[in-house]
Amino acid sequence: MMRSTPRVQTIKKNADRNLRFGWWSLLVFLSLGGALETLHGFKIGWYVDVGNETRRLMFTLAHAHGTLLALINIAAGLTVRKVDRFELRPSVSFALIWAAILLPAGFFLGGIVIYDGDPGLGVWLVPAGAILLFYSVARIALDLSKLK
Repeated sequence: MMRSTPRVQTIKKNADRNLRFGWWSLLVFLSLGGALETLHGFKIGWYVDVGNETRRLMFTLAHAHGTLLALINIAAGLTVRKVDRFELRPSVSFALIWAAILLPAGFFLGGIVIYDGDPGLGVWLVPAGAILLFYSVARIALDLSKLK
Protein backbone atom coordinates (compact mmCIF):
# COMPACT_ATOMS: atom_id res chain seq x y z
CA MET A 1 0.00 0.00 0.00
CA MET A 2 1.27 3.47 -0.88
CA ARG A 3 2.07 5.76 2.05
CA SER A 4 0.25 9.07 2.10
CA THR A 5 3.03 11.51 1.27
CA PRO A 6 2.40 15.06 0.02
CA ARG A 7 3.21 13.88 -3.51
CA VAL A 8 0.72 10.99 -3.32
CA GLN A 9 -1.89 13.39 -1.94
CA THR A 10 -1.31 15.79 -4.86
CA ILE A 11 -1.65 12.94 -7.37
CA LYS A 12 -4.90 11.80 -5.74
CA LYS A 13 -6.16 15.39 -5.59
CA ASN A 14 -5.58 15.82 -9.35
CA ALA A 15 -7.39 12.56 -10.11
CA ASP A 16 -10.29 13.49 -7.83
CA ARG A 17 -10.56 16.94 -9.44
CA ASN A 18 -10.78 15.44 -12.93
CA LEU A 19 -13.34 12.88 -11.77
CA ARG A 20 -15.56 15.52 -10.14
CA PHE A 21 -15.23 17.87 -13.10
CA GLY A 22 -15.94 15.05 -15.53
CA TRP A 23 -19.13 13.94 -13.83
CA TRP A 24 -20.48 17.48 -13.41
CA SER A 25 -19.65 18.44 -16.99
CA LEU A 26 -21.24 15.20 -18.23
CA LEU A 27 -24.44 16.28 -16.49
CA VAL A 28 -24.22 19.75 -18.09
CA PHE A 29 -23.62 18.47 -21.62
CA LEU A 30 -26.21 15.73 -21.45
CA SER A 31 -28.66 18.41 -20.32
CA LEU A 32 -27.60 20.57 -23.28
CA GLY A 33 -28.31 17.61 -25.54
CA GLY A 34 -31.79 17.33 -24.04
CA ALA A 35 -32.36 21.05 -24.59
CA LEU A 36 -31.25 20.76 -28.23
CA GLU A 37 -33.60 17.82 -28.75
CA THR A 38 -36.41 19.92 -27.26
CA LEU A 39 -35.67 22.83 -29.62
CA HIS A 40 -35.67 20.40 -32.51
CA GLY A 41 -38.81 18.58 -31.33
CA PHE A 42 -40.82 21.78 -30.98
CA LYS A 43 -39.44 23.04 -34.33
CA ILE A 44 -38.14 26.29 -32.84
CA GLY A 45 -37.21 28.40 -35.89
CA TRP A 46 -34.17 29.99 -34.23
CA TYR A 47 -32.70 26.48 -34.17
CA VAL A 48 -34.23 24.47 -37.04
CA ASP A 49 -34.78 26.99 -39.86
CA VAL A 50 -32.64 26.37 -42.94
CA GLY A 51 -30.78 29.66 -42.44
CA ASN A 52 -29.70 28.49 -38.99
CA GLU A 53 -27.85 25.38 -40.15
CA THR A 54 -24.57 26.77 -38.81
CA ARG A 55 -26.12 27.35 -35.39
CA ARG A 56 -27.42 23.79 -35.29
CA LEU A 57 -24.01 22.44 -36.27
CA MET A 58 -22.16 24.56 -33.70
CA PHE A 59 -24.53 23.57 -30.88
CA THR A 60 -24.33 19.90 -31.87
CA LEU A 61 -20.53 20.11 -31.87
CA ALA A 62 -20.59 21.78 -28.44
CA HIS A 63 -22.78 19.00 -27.06
CA ALA A 64 -20.74 16.19 -28.63
CA HIS A 65 -17.32 17.59 -27.67
CA GLY A 66 -18.46 18.48 -24.16
CA THR A 67 -19.83 15.01 -23.56
CA LEU A 68 -16.72 13.32 -24.96
CA LEU A 69 -14.36 15.54 -22.96
CA ALA A 70 -16.33 14.88 -19.79
CA LEU A 71 -15.79 11.16 -20.36
CA ILE A 72 -12.09 11.73 -21.06
CA ASN A 73 -11.74 13.57 -17.73
CA ILE A 74 -13.47 10.68 -15.96
CA ALA A 75 -11.21 8.17 -17.74
CA ALA A 76 -8.09 10.14 -16.74
CA GLY A 77 -9.16 10.20 -13.09
CA LEU A 78 -9.91 6.48 -13.10
CA THR A 79 -6.65 5.67 -14.89
CA VAL A 80 -4.72 7.21 -11.99
CA ARG A 81 -6.62 5.04 -9.54
CA LYS A 82 -6.27 1.79 -11.49
CA VAL A 83 -2.80 1.89 -13.07
CA ASP A 84 0.02 1.36 -10.60
CA ARG A 85 2.67 4.09 -10.59
CA PHE A 86 0.77 6.27 -13.07
CA GLU A 87 0.67 9.93 -12.11
CA LEU A 88 -1.59 12.56 -13.61
CA ARG A 89 0.70 15.55 -13.87
CA PRO A 90 -0.81 18.82 -12.58
CA SER A 91 -0.30 20.40 -16.03
CA VAL A 92 -2.21 17.51 -17.65
CA SER A 93 -5.05 17.73 -15.15
CA PHE A 94 -5.27 21.48 -15.79
CA ALA A 95 -5.08 21.05 -19.58
CA LEU A 96 -7.82 18.40 -19.65
CA ILE A 97 -10.20 20.53 -17.63
CA TRP A 98 -9.57 23.66 -19.69
CA ALA A 99 -9.87 21.71 -22.95
CA ALA A 100 -13.27 20.50 -21.74
CA ILE A 101 -14.29 24.11 -21.11
CA LEU A 102 -12.80 25.89 -24.14
CA LEU A 103 -13.67 23.44 -26.93
CA PRO A 104 -17.43 23.17 -26.30
CA ALA A 105 -17.68 26.81 -25.19
CA GLY A 106 -16.09 27.90 -28.46
CA PHE A 107 -18.56 25.88 -30.51
CA PHE A 108 -21.51 27.04 -28.41
CA LEU A 109 -20.55 30.72 -28.45
CA GLY A 110 -19.81 30.46 -32.17
CA GLY A 111 -23.40 29.33 -32.72
CA ILE A 112 -25.20 31.97 -30.68
CA VAL A 113 -24.61 34.75 -33.21
CA ILE A 114 -23.89 33.69 -36.78
CA TYR A 115 -22.78 35.91 -39.66
CA ASP A 116 -24.04 34.91 -43.11
CA GLY A 117 -23.57 31.23 -42.36
CA ASP A 118 -20.28 31.67 -40.52
CA PRO A 119 -19.92 31.05 -36.78
CA GLY A 120 -19.44 33.92 -34.35
CA LEU A 121 -16.14 34.98 -32.82
CA GLY A 122 -16.47 32.52 -29.93
CA VAL A 123 -15.31 29.78 -32.28
CA TRP A 124 -11.75 31.12 -31.79
CA LEU A 125 -11.71 29.33 -28.42
CA VAL A 126 -11.78 25.98 -30.22
CA PRO A 127 -8.12 25.89 -31.37
CA ALA A 128 -6.88 26.76 -27.86
CA GLY A 129 -8.97 23.94 -26.42
CA ALA A 130 -7.77 21.54 -29.13
CA ILE A 131 -4.12 22.31 -28.32
CA LEU A 132 -4.73 21.67 -24.62
CA LEU A 133 -6.51 18.42 -25.43
CA PHE A 134 -3.73 17.25 -27.75
CA TYR A 135 -1.08 18.04 -25.11
CA SER A 136 -2.91 16.22 -22.32
CA VAL A 137 -3.74 13.09 -24.32
CA ALA A 138 -0.21 12.90 -25.74
CA ARG A 139 1.32 13.35 -22.27
CA ILE A 140 -0.92 10.65 -20.77
CA ALA A 141 -0.08 8.26 -23.62
CA LEU A 142 3.67 8.93 -23.22
CA ASP A 143 3.57 8.56 -19.43
CA LEU A 144 1.61 5.30 -19.68
CA SER A 145 4.07 3.99 -22.28
CA LYS A 146 6.97 4.51 -19.88
CA LEU A 147 5.43 2.19 -17.28
CA LYS A 148 6.57 -1.42 -17.32
